[in-house]
Amino acid sequence: MGEIVLQKLRAYAPVMKTVSLPRGRHHLHTMPTSSGYEIRTEPPYEWDGMQRGQTPFTVLQHTISGVGQLRYERRRYRIRPGETMLVMIPHNHRYWLEAGDRWEYFWISMHGREALRIHREILAANGPVLRLRPETIEHLARCTLRFVEGEGETPGAASAIAYEAAMALFDDVFGSHTVLPTEDDAISRAIRFILSNLDKPLAVPDLAEVAGFTRAHFTRVFTEHEGLPPAEFVLQQRMRRAASLLASDASVSVKDVAVLVGFDDPNYFAKVFRRVFGTSPTEFRTTGMYATSAAGERPG
Repeated sequence: MGEIVLQKLRAYAPVMKTVSLPRGRHHLHTMPTSSGYEIRTEPPYEWDGMQRGQTPFTVLQHTISGVGQLRYERRRYRIRPGETMLVMIPHNHRYWLEAGDRWEYFWISMHGREALRIHREILAANGPVLRLRPETIEHLARCTLRFVEGEGETPGAASAIAYEAAMALFDDVFGSHTVLPTEDDAISRAIRFILSNLDKPLAVPDLAEVAGFTRAHFTRVFTEHEGLPPAEFVLQQRMRRAASLLASDASVSVKDVAVLVGFDDPNYFAKVFRRVFGTSPTEFRTTGMYATSAAGERPG
């Protein structure tokens, strides 16, 4: 990142430029709300994405040095130097500075229909932590500096700077230099992972990470692709594997089969198995029901 831009921003720190424009009939589709540069060295510094009002806006925050913490949809991230955090409000997330840490960053917050649309697409494709090109970071820093130095004093000027920042981010994430996996590739990768790890915990957030999507986007795309939610798909694949083991190897106990398909409790395994196949694992093995019950692609 250009040191001249960074030095100019640092010289203002700590600084926050709030963009408060007159209300009118015309609603521009990309508008900034605030921008600035801070160096946080001690708590309290904490933001809860569900307690910042109901008016939608986004926060794009780039870490210069130190480290910040982010909890986003049950996952925890450490935001390190060179990483850019993108979050939307309202949303289930929280970011903060831990005791003993230091967090130096600049940020741009914005709202408006187009800003929200672009940032939703980026979050769906990449999640909340981005590794941007140096030229993109410098571009965002220049936009921040322009706000700080008072360039966006009119609605049109403020909107132009915010839109420029949004487009720089869009080009970095979706530009021709970036080769993104197709959704089919991502879902196929997740399915291969599921089938190779049926004996292990397979939480939906972990599967989303394998696919490279956020949890919400992964669940939606997976359900469209496979016709059922990922958790139900995992369960049915566990049951299918269990039926195959019971039918093919009489030396493997029902308890061992339960463990091999990811169940720590054999009683719970038997209960789920009966719900899927209409019989207990032992009866299933004895009566040889696998040929009819598992003849299709999936049981149930």
